[in-house]
Amino acid sequence: MSGTATAQLTGPGTDPWRQRVDSGDWNAITAEVNEYGGALLPQLLTPAEAERLRSLYEQDGFFRSTVNMGRHRFGEGEYRYFRSPYPTPVERLKQALYPRLVPIARDWHARLGRPAPWPDTLDEWLRMCHDAGQRKSTAILLRYGQGDWNALHRDLYGDLVFPLQVVINLNEPGVDHTGGEFLLLEQRPRAQSRGTATLLPHGHGYLFTTRDRPVRSARGWSAAPVRHGVSAIRSGQRHTLGLVFHDAALAEVGQVQHEARLRPGT
Repeated sequence: MSGTATAQLTGPGTDPWRQRVDSGDWNAITAEVNEYGGALLPQLLTPAEAERLRSLYEQDGFFRSTVNMGRHRFGEGEYRYFRSPYPTPVERLKQALYPRLVPIARDWHARLGRPAPWPDTLDEWLRMCHDAGQRKSTAILLRYGQGDWNALHRDLYGDLVFPLQVVINLNEPGVDHTGGEFLLLEQRPRAQSRGTATLLPHGHGYLFTTRDRPVRSARGWSAAPVRHGVSAIRSGQRHTLGLVFHDAALAEVGQVQHEARLRPGT
């Protein structure tokens, strides 16, 4: 990344992105994600920051690979994986969000009787991923046009998985696009699946489960698989920033294809 590009993406103040993350009511956010598998976060990017991130999409130097969703039967549209090091807002948001998410992740795995391998800092966790062969960056910039959509899936990318991730809408709903609701589908134990649809406000984050989450059952706690996607864009264009907190092994496309085959009803 060039020094000029970095300067363009860096806002004033010591760390405005951490301040925005910390401004959330994390007790309420935790309760909501525990209940529904997803929770709206505060505004994490200003309109100007969102516009600058959108503008990067056509600049190849910021990305390591591009995926055509239609070609892989993931839906319709396109996304690009940022290369590392990330643009400043992306890196700062990941660093600020991780310590807020670790207590939720550890609590979930304690309920399910699973080990919780995540250390206190994101840098330590990513070193563990790299030592396990998951060395490829996973922050994503997605672009949808009219008629595009994203199939229900899970972003696993390897054996080491962080159970929560965040998506941010970089466009203004109702102005830049219509449609494009964020979808969650949860397979509940011995019950019908439950779906939710959320229209994400401009610049706001949405926290959701990566793979599964604990739900009460007759046996105590059971793991409910959760998949996410995006409904069809009715008009306009929608860009999304996806923040995944584990890095990827070499065959990330194959991982997503494998998960797509597990979609309910297929």
